[in-house]
Amino acid sequence: MRVVVGISGGIAAYKAVNVVRALVLGGHDVHVVPTAAALRFVGRPTLEAISRNPVETDLYEGVAEVRHVALGQSADLIVIAPATANTLAKLATGLADDLLGTTVLASRAPLVVAPAMHTEMWENPATRANVATLVGRGVVVVGPGSGRLTGHDVGAGRMAEPGDIVAAALGAATTADVPTRTAAPPLRGAPVPDGMVGTRVLITAGGTREPLDPVRFLGNASSGRQGVALAEAARDRGAEVVLVAAHLEVPVPAGVDVVQVATAQQMLEAVRREAAAADLVIMAAAVADWRPAAVADGKLKKRDLGETFAVELVRTPDVLATIAAERPRAGQIIVGFAAETEPDHERLLALGRDKIAAKRADFLVLNEVGHDLVFGRQETAVTVLDRTGDVLGSAGGDKRSVADAILDFVVPV
Repeated sequence: MRVVVGISGGIAAYKAVNVVRALVLGGHDVHVVPTAAALRFVGRPTLEAISRNPVETDLYEGVAEVRHVALGQSADLIVIAPATANTLAKLATGLADDLLGTTVLASRAPLVVAPAMHTEMWENPATRANVATLVGRGVVVVGPGSGRLTGHDVGAGRMAEPGDIVAAALGAATTADVPTRTAAPPLRGAPVPDGMVGTRVLITAGGTREPLDPVRFLGNASSGRQGVALAEAARDRGAEVVLVAAHLEVPVPAGVDVVQVATAQQMLEAVRREAAAADLVIMAAAVADWRPAAVADGKLKKRDLGETFAVELVRTPDVLATIAAERPRAGQIIVGFAAETEPDHERLLALGRDKIAAKRADFLVLNEVGHDLVFGRQETAVTVLDRTGDVLGSAGGDKRSVADAILDFVVPV
């Protein structure tokens, strides 16, 4: 497949090299069209070496072969990563004052864009309107995610990971006859970034259930979405991932080793066993704090219990505190999660600081939950603390984007 990769002028342009590389390794004929601003971030020799094709930039070169439209006419797929706010505006209005603009206008191929900019620019009404216009025309928009931006900024606007961009692009190319498309899920088995290659990651997900009788249990509302998203994000960065799963309500991710558990005690036993080989442990599961002191052999009958029924509860093992105290590997990083119902942000942070001090974890992912918040939903918002209680930053959005942001915070660069 002939693929044109457009690169516009943002700091995320360096990540576009991995997009090009993945497409080339996938057997595609890749032609890079950078803007003049993009070449201030990534040099032409790098792009030519990775793409294995000459890199054209000048609108007035190759006039005899009508190059300013020939690239677009011959393309099977066009990907623009990063797509800055300026580039999105030009695409939405049909401006074609450079080779990338004319290539897009001259093409009937699927167009995939990966926005990247500061949060304020991404949330600006003008940018939102431009994105809505492009989506209405069938353009696939991948991301952006939330996480570290340039400088000390953290928030929405981070370019999607190269593996996700490539997957969405290939998905768009296979559904090119569909008028309106959305980004495809990550393509498993495609070339991916190798930032965590050689790292073994243990992640817990879901909610434990403590039996009262053979049909009833004490549990919680966790669906396991965030833990699964973390497993997918770590896998897509090249890590070897083990997922200890308790009653997931979402599909088990491919390419991940899964250990199924039911109760808090089973969770502790599995985590102890798997943590011995893990470089990074992320405790995203909602582990029950209490269990019934006695479990009935048969179903408890209403007629036998009367109008009221008291259940004695005893504490379950504290999985996070136990693993953090045992720390089975030198240099191991342990990340805890804290779901709190406190609506006041400062008091929420105080609860988080108390918890990370008590648990002795290296990082704590703190989020507010409630009857209508977080559990089972696609969207979430978190604040990440380090072991001293300092706030590293916050992230919000879909749970996969937040998973990437969490890894950015806790994985050493």
